[in-house]
Amino acid sequence: MASFRLTKPYTMAKDDVRAAAQRLAGRLEQQHAVHAHWEGDSVRIKGSGIDAKLSFHDNLVDISVHMGLIASAFQRPLKAEIQRYLDEMIS
Repeated sequence: MASFRLTKPYTMAKDDVRAAAQRLAGRLEQQHAVHAHWEGDSVRIKGSGIDAKLSFHDNLVDISVHMGLIASAFQRPLKAEIQRYLDEMIS
């Protein structure tokens, strides 16, 4: 089982962070056939072989991703995609 974690500090308004997180979750749902479910200031993203959580608190976006054996083959491109999105959309 592979996993990775990404964090990024933010100074933008919390509502703007939530909107960016919703866009990311929607993008992942469309491109990777996963399902997103919100729980307060966290979104849980689950799919075949993947379990991820994105939360934002204390001016920090925190993303943890756990992948099964088959899904782990996509770890590098998925991590790069999420990092690029964070860099572009979160400030």
